Amino acid sequence: MSDGHGGPDAAGPTPPPEVPPQDPRLPLAGLRVVELGHYIAAPFATRLLADLGAEVIKVEPPEGDPHRDWGARVNGRAVWFSIHGRNKLSVVLDLKSEEGREKVRALCARADALVENFRPGYLERIGLGPDVLRAENPRLVIARVSGYGQDGPYRDKPAFGAIGEAMGGLRHLTANPGRTDLPPPRCGVSISDDLAGMYAALSLVSACWGRDRKADGPEGGKGVTIDLDLVSSVFSLMEGMLPEFGLLGRVRQPMGAALPSAAPTNTYPCADGKWLAIAGNSDLIFRRLMERIGRPDLAGDPRMASNSGRCAHAAELDEAIAAWTRTMTAKEAQEAMEAVQVPCSRLYDMKDCAEDPHFQARDMMLEVEDPLVGATVPHPAAPFRFEGIPPRDMVRWPGPAVGQHNDYVFGTLLKEDAR
Repeated sequence: MSDGHGGPDAAGPTPPPEVPPQDPRLPLAGLRVVELGHYIAAPFATRLLADLGAEVIKVEPPEGDPHRDWGARVNGRAVWFSIHGRNKLSVVLDLKSEEGREKVRALCARADALVENFRPGYLERIGLGPDVLRAENPRLVIARVSGYGQDGPYRDKPAFGAIGEAMGGLRHLTANPGRTDLPPPRCGVSISDDLAGMYAALSLVSACWGRDRKADGPEGGKGVTIDLDLVSSVFSLMEGMLPEFGLLGRVRQPMGAALPSAAPTNTYPCADGKWLAIAGNSDLIFRRLMERIGRPDLAGDPRMASNSGRCAHAAELDEAIAAWTRTMTAKEAQEAMEAVQVPCSRLYDMKDCAEDPHFQARDMMLEVEDPLVGATVPHPAAPFRFEGIPPRDMVRWPGPAVGQHNDYVFGTLLKEDAR
């Protein structure tokens, strides 16, 4: 067993091993979750659970989660992990050793849930399958995240986030309309991993609630296994496209910045080279929009009286709006739209987000002291707000060092639970 000072966190200061007490105000305080995850999907799920107060025990190999080496670095540390590993306890175990597997079984025997994102069948091959883990803890909820799911003809194929986007239907929709010489772009983040992580967190909490609700029933509050995958997570977002195809044979095609089901809603060029997103697709908002850009004739045009009519003439509307936005900067156009209550926004980059007064007023960015990085690291606040709990109280500590909590988890927590 590692002493917690090897791998990517070997250099530089090591945070103290003390673990802050759980915050009883947080809704998942008292829920214990073991994470056998790496990279993004499972660790993202457990980050959400940890933000909500769960005690998350992140099991890492001796060299640490590979994600500790991703992204930009400060003082030799990848700063992304400060967020990715926050509020979690890190322990080091070698799953290739019997000692490591025995400790995983001991942790799961005392946990409410396990989240893992290994290839299907891996845990079974090393003796940590659901049957083995539930032999000691029938209440254990197990959330399994993979590329294609635990069954089906593709279950054994490798997959990363880009594959989930591609096969789930999203990347087809982000293509440039009419352009076959340019690859359809990514959205810029690992959206399929994040989606699978969110679904894993939601379904895990739901399963724990259902288990506990049935504790006195004939099933005795048994745990269940949850099967989540990247492809299904993306596919679930495809709105009405499946019935449109099944009933009408219609395959939705890339629309660029527009929507096929609402108009006018698009992203329009401005005089300063920036872009303004405008959503004027309700009847009242549409009329206000047309009046403001000096086109009352379109506001009163019978062809534009309903959303379906506007969709049929979306190109004409987009041309009129773009002719107006090109005459001013994105900021000026946004202010003009906001003055008449038309939903809009400039396309923000991270500098815009960090400097926006609304982000600041709502504490959407938190300054977190990170001893590993040796700096104060800006963290995005948890997206959920609970009455009486300031956003700052939901981030108790940044991503820990590899194995930082070995002594606490193995020397204190397990021994206390065994009493």
